[in-house]
Amino acid sequence: MSFSPDEIERYARHLVLPEVGGPGQQKLKAARVLVIGAGGLGSPVIQYLAAAGVGTIGIVDDDIVALSNLQRQILHGTGDVGREKVASAFDAVGRLNPHVTVETHATRLTEEGARALVADYDIVADGSDNFATRYAVSDACCLEGRPLVTAAVGRFDGSLTTLRPFETGPGGAPNPTYRCLFPKPPAAGVVPTCAEAGILGVLTGLVGTLQALEVLKEILGIGQGLVGRLLLVDALSLRFETLGYAYDPANPLTGTGPRSGAPA
Repeated sequence: MSFSPDEIERYARHLVLPEVGGPGQQKLKAARVLVIGAGGLGSPVIQYLAAAGVGTIGIVDDDIVALSNLQRQILHGTGDVGREKVASAFDAVGRLNPHVTVETHATRLTEEGARALVADYDIVADGSDNFATRYAVSDACCLEGRPLVTAAVGRFDGSLTTLRPFETGPGGAPNPTYRCLFPKPPAAGVVPTCAEAGILGVLTGLVGTLQALEVLKEILGIGQGLVGRLLLVDALSLRFETLGYAYDPANPLTGTGPRSGAPA
């Protein structure tokens, strides 16, 4: 896979990195990444993946741009209010890097369609804002053998982890699933929505950028990933903490537990 003179100049700072170089940049160009959500987390994920030269970015979002989004969803501008987020994201990526192909999916990801969608990509980044989508995405990635980098944010806090449950860890035990970490979603109404609780806008940029970093590391095969580790971010104290978690044999996807709540 060759690079044009424009691409060589564009990615010059990558090409001189021994951990990336030409072979690594080729991996990025060949990669197909699916981003769930073009909102607060998806905005920096999409921007940094496009800037890095990821060849194909799929974007899933069924929402339109609202004025209240612009406090944190920096992929969109005032002129995009009222447009589909995937259309606004498509234009933003085109302005940033014309060498990137964008595939838009103006739909809400559901259990029924999740597996077919994620199967068409190499890796998935989930920045959705609801539990139903997070579980549908994580289940589908597990069953289709696709790495998943998933993140979530609250008012002043965030979390991030990487999932490869279709592989075994260094000790020979299976890698954990999302349901090993969070067996069941909370009851409806227990966790307030962003509109109800509010959120510090810049927090989504911080966590989303870390999420993009983990996606790039997974593609390049460099560094230590977050498989079996949950990164917690406290923005008020600017404290980062990493907690370990492990495979639970009772999980309904790769364990011996009942498969209720997981797709067939």
